[in-house]
Amino acid sequence: MSWISRLATQAPVPVFVAIGDDAPPQTARLALHTGLTLVDSPRAAAILLVAGTIPDALIPHLHRLHDQFPHPRASVLWQSSQPDLLPAAIVAANTVDIVSVLTETRDALLSGAHKTEPDILPDAPLNEWRRIGPHGQGGEGMMGGTPYGRPMAMTADDMRDGLKLDAYTADFGPFLPMFPPGLVLTLTLQGDVIQKVAVVHPPFDVDWNQGVSLLRLLGLPGLADRLLRNGLTASATQTRLIRWSGARAAIPPGLGRTHDGSDVRDRFDRLIADPANPKAPHIDGIHLTDLLVGLEWHEAMLVLNSFDTGALQRICANGGDGDDQRDTETIHASHVGHGS
Repeated sequence: MSWISRLATQAPVPVFVAIGDDAPPQTARLALHTGLTLVDSPRAAAILLVAGTIPDALIPHLHRLHDQFPHPRASVLWQSSQPDLLPAAIVAANTVDIVSVLTETRDALLSGAHKTEPDILPDAPLNEWRRIGPHGQGGEGMMGGTPYGRPMAMTADDMRDGLKLDAYTADFGPFLPMFPPGLVLTLTLQGDVIQKVAVVHPPFDVDWNQGVSLLRLLGLPGLADRLLRNGLTASATQTRLIRWSGARAAIPPGLGRTHDGSDVRDRFDRLIADPANPKAPHIDGIHLTDLLVGLEWHEAMLVLNSFDTGALQRICANGGDGDDQRDTETIHASHVGHGS
């Protein structure tokens, strides 16, 4: 091992966590370990940690996620009964010290004892590029089509003022860090404003603390870690710190309002006051379309993270309006990690 590799072994292990169904309950607490850095992008990670079971429908998303990792890279399956999920992955026993496994795997990568994992998917575009269009771009005129598997944006009327802006449709989830685990949505965006929503896959029924997630989204990771470290019970001191931070004021009033009149601010207050017993919102007949369309990206993320996974599953089951049909031209335009 070179001196620079030995130096690198002293740094925290950069890990991207793909949370599956039945993920170990201690997965969330990995963020508190000083020997690990849980990153938000696969491009910044050395190890892919798959916690729990990945349904068959989402395995292609996991493979696309895996292939975005830079070399040298490795993957670890934790509490998974799918040894063939990733061909070269290390399978960790349910009772093993997962932090030690991740650290030893990173050190073996740096020393060359563990070979970097090859791509799973072929190095080829998802869609044929040269189809229609005078310049082989595959669309209409100089726009449209799916060059190299990614749909080009097409102009459409903005729902706010009618101006024509580029509209982009793609899948987001199921491993996007700011999404509840397992949730996959097809979103049409103009800029960062959501124009259409369609549910592709509902979230998993896993422990998902909305209070911790909301604090991270509001730019307060220190307070989020403190809440997590205290077993999701906010002390009087911590409650005051959250109140003095201005986090509540950063949430737009009326955002994500449900039939009982509660909004994201109300749900945030209840989560901080009594995170173990949040009040269930009245969501009968509410669709994701009702909650997300017209919101900017950061507002939509606050809304999604203000519900527990059980409530989100019921909202997804409510369906949406008839206009939320997936465009077959863009069904493969999945964002993995920073998307899927």
